[in-house]
Amino acid sequence: MAKSKNKTVYTCQNCGAQRPRWEGKCSDCGAWNSFVEELQLEEPKTRGWSTGSVEKTSTAPGAGKPVSLDQSLEAIKLDRFDTGFQELNRVLGGGLARGSFVLLGGSPGIGKSTLLLQMAGGLAADKRKILYISGEESVSQTGSRAHRLGIRSPLIEVGAESNLHNVMELARHKKPDVLVVDSIQTMYLSDLQAAPGSVSQVRECAGHLMGLAKQDGIAVILIGHVTKDGTIAGPKVLEHMVDCVLSFDGDTSYDFRLLRTLKNRFGAAHELGVFQMNSKGLEEVLNPSELFLEERGDQLIGSAVFASMEGTRPLLCEVQALTLSTNMAMPRRTSLGIDVNRLHLLTAVLDRHLDVRLSSNDIFVNVVGGLKLIEPAADLAVAAAILSTEGRRDLDAKTVFFGEIGLTGEVRGVSFVESRIKEADKLGFQHFVIPHSNKRHLADLKISGDKKISYIKNVKDLSRII
Repeated sequence: MAKSKNKTVYTCQNCGAQRPRWEGKCSDCGAWNSFVEELQLEEPKTRGWSTGSVEKTSTAPGAGKPVSLDQSLEAIKLDRFDTGFQELNRVLGGGLARGSFVLLGGSPGIGKSTLLLQMAGGLAADKRKILYISGEESVSQTGSRAHRLGIRSPLIEVGAESNLHNVMELARHKKPDVLVVDSIQTMYLSDLQAAPGSVSQVRECAGHLMGLAKQDGIAVILIGHVTKDGTIAGPKVLEHMVDCVLSFDGDTSYDFRLLRTLKNRFGAAHELGVFQMNSKGLEEVLNPSELFLEERGDQLIGSAVFASMEGTRPLLCEVQALTLSTNMAMPRRTSLGIDVNRLHLLTAVLDRHLDVRLSSNDIFVNVVGGLKLIEPAADLAVAAAILSTEGRRDLDAKTVFFGEIGLTGEVRGVSFVESRIKEADKLGFQHFVIPHSNKRHLADLKISGDKKISYIKNVKDLSRII
């Protein structure tokens, strides 16, 4: 039989779609000028990985030996490493799991390499062996940065390599507990004709590294570049392959950085860790609520405190609003930190049910500190701030708001009510304005006598409280 020949295909660098000929616009994702010519090689006979020994009687090639779900699973219980950061341990679900495959994405200069170098220092203090491979910097550059951060340990080895075959051989020879690859977009396989960072290279390199993590029990951490839209560059399959996807972001105008869990097979998703950048690197913030509220001023017109939930962590933040009368036919609606469509919805509800005439005012809403709120429980705090600035009335500095507002003006219940109230109580807040439907969830909650809980059913009740 004749051998199959290599073919030329055009691959979309945005979504990974393949076409036999070049197209100006990808019909799958709609991206323009995203198709790049690549050489499609013959598929290898063996791909993938196996975690168990193969029985001789096995009919499927590479099929691992299954394990029954009984007490024998205690022998292969998940082992976790202490990273030296409480925030990072919590975001990862209790520590870095052995053999896990983690992807860390973030904007350039946000501190991804700094975070992982400091994590390497914490792992070395826990007697773990780390191999840090950089495809973007030389050994002297990475070593100089580590020394500036005060990281010196014989358990941390640094290398500069972009050929993935060499990286794999080095990892199997050194046998580290943790392998850091900075970044996946700089790695390449010489078998592929595509350029480093292309869809084919990223997908295949990630597949080889996943096999290394699962077969040899090495925790592999990848640093990923992001696009101008803030999404991780490369094919979406990369996020499906990894066990944990972390997003490291923050406003360059502020010193703190936010580490979020977008996906986690070993813990809760949507967890939030807060770090602060200083001259010695990244420092974890154990009580971020105080950080976001410490500069709250005395002028409390249009300033409300919202108790949000980031994963399983309650977090208090300040929501500010400002209204100004305008003669324009289309008043402006500007929001930072919440969805502007949500602001349009709240404005319409308040205008209809409270008759506050917001249709002739410009409205500006800001979540202090650069936080982004996506949960609808922030509706009540935003509405309270708007009503306060519109009526020129101060809000009580010790009052916390949370609840969802519907189109008919009703205030709907939210989740994790007890956790939100306990966090606010710990920080000294005395008045909690919450939905009436959450009253049944607080039957066992005990608060001191000087604390007060106001249950509201409608936005009219909120207007009376303010």
